[in-house]
Amino acid sequence: MESLVYIALFAPFVGSMFAGLFFGNAPRKSHLTGIVASALIFVAFVASATLAYHVATVGAVHVKMMDWIVIGDLSIPFGFLVDEVSVTMMVVVTLVSTIVHIYATGYMDHDKAYNRFFSYLSAFVFAMMILIMSDNFAGLFIGWEGVGVCSWLLVGFWYHKEDRPFEENPSISPSWAANEAFIMNRVADLGMLVGIFLIYWNIGSLQYDVVFEAMPNLADGILVAIAIALFIGAMGKSAQFPLHTWLTDAMEGPTPVSALIHAATMVTAGVFLVIRANPLYSLEAVSGVSMFIAILGTFVAFYAATMALIARDIKRIVALSTLSQLGYMFAAAGLGAYWIALFHLAAHAFFKALLFLGAGNVMHAMNDELDIFKMGGMKTAMRGSYIYMGIASFALAGLPFMAGFYSKDAIIETAFNEGTFLIWIMLVITAGMTAFYSFRQVFFTFHGEKRYEALGFHPHDMYKYVLVAMAPLAILAISFGWTKGWYEEFITRNLPAYTMSDATHHLAIYLAALVVIIALGAIFLAWKKYGGEGEKAWKRDEKLENS
Repeated sequence: MESLVYIALFAPFVGSMFAGLFFGNAPRKSHLTGIVASALIFVAFVASATLAYHVATVGAVHVKMMDWIVIGDLSIPFGFLVDEVSVTMMVVVTLVSTIVHIYATGYMDHDKAYNRFFSYLSAFVFAMMILIMSDNFAGLFIGWEGVGVCSWLLVGFWYHKEDRPFEENPSISPSWAANEAFIMNRVADLGMLVGIFLIYWNIGSLQYDVVFEAMPNLADGILVAIAIALFIGAMGKSAQFPLHTWLTDAMEGPTPVSALIHAATMVTAGVFLVIRANPLYSLEAVSGVSMFIAILGTFVAFYAATMALIARDIKRIVALSTLSQLGYMFAAAGLGAYWIALFHLAAHAFFKALLFLGAGNVMHAMNDELDIFKMGGMKTAMRGSYIYMGIASFALAGLPFMAGFYSKDAIIETAFNEGTFLIWIMLVITAGMTAFYSFRQVFFTFHGEKRYEALGFHPHDMYKYVLVAMAPLAILAISFGWTKGWYEEFITRNLPAYTMSDATHHLAIYLAALVVIIALGAIFLAWKKYGGEGEKAWKRDEKLENS
């Protein structure tokens, strides 16, 4: 099993180096670069899936690679822990990354820096694997910073592009967006670094098992300080208010980057940190910090959804939905339902990657046009993307039998069970807004008149092999939620089990029905306003506003 740990970790690194060597020597591009990089990420996925089976049937795998820092009494080993939490992330990251890499071979086909892109993209995955596989806070921080550097390179990949005019948002350049994300995250990382320093100063180790075992013996004030400091780092990486503005601006990068950042890598790292540090956040001494996390997450979920209701940029709408769903994850973690937060993280990764790649197909067909007001009637020309984005939107809206239904419903049910009724009400309202803006985007893009014809566009779907590669995401966006019972049994061997009260259990079906009715009502309103005959009324309103 030790060899599989190294394969899962270093296969993306080898892919990055391979692409980098081609970047240095090839005059333009080599399709072999994308093929090899994608194949190596798939190898990492196979290794991760095999390790997941081993963890489920045998137990965790702990590998000590080397003594990294040894200075006097300071000893920090470099090791990797593959347990229920990390292997969940490993499978999600490598599976989504494999599909994004395959997608990128088509999406970036005409880009002159094709080789460099795959070098950066694979390095991004490698850094994320270090972050989630490390058995100590020092290794986690190395991966944390590596993800930050790679995101800076990828968001600013098209640094040569000038500012893009767009009525909705003051234009920003890719290099500006990259610098914003990098600087904002470095400010937050200072808080995390303080937290790691406090851990070592008071415990004398950064190993997870040693640290979490010693936590209950620390003074309450120290525990609160560590919890706050670590969460500041999580706020930056997972774009929680007020460190959230970089997330939507990061859309200036290529769409495969957006899909990877939003679905499975960078923005989920903060949620992963809180889940990994659950022995700290579960302590009574830091219950106030945990409640703050839940309240802030709820606010961000609601706040981002309100912005998505009126957004016109197709990628910005999807980005705001990510911000909103991250709020749901933090709400669950803050309320102590850590395994539910991780379950929603995984479910969200699948349908959000599908949604981003579908949006990328639309952009590709529209010559990088982002304004959904200039689209419409594209369902016949882009049937594959229409089906995929429809599936992803159903999952995001949390409709029955879709992945998002099982995970998001569990979070809303948790808020009700905890008696935090204001949080519950806000999350329910947010669920309705989510359904509305998701299908507002679908109806604007794929239904109604072909507004793009006046602009001279002739959209067509992506390469068939790209659409085929996206199919696993569509399948998981539908079916992943069906594994909830099995996954709960698996993950609660590591994370605390969360038990609903008898009252909540008896009301569960009614609570779920309420959310579904609100979501269906929101979709109906979106259809009446922007789909079918409703489009005519919308166009009349637009003419009145612009007259």
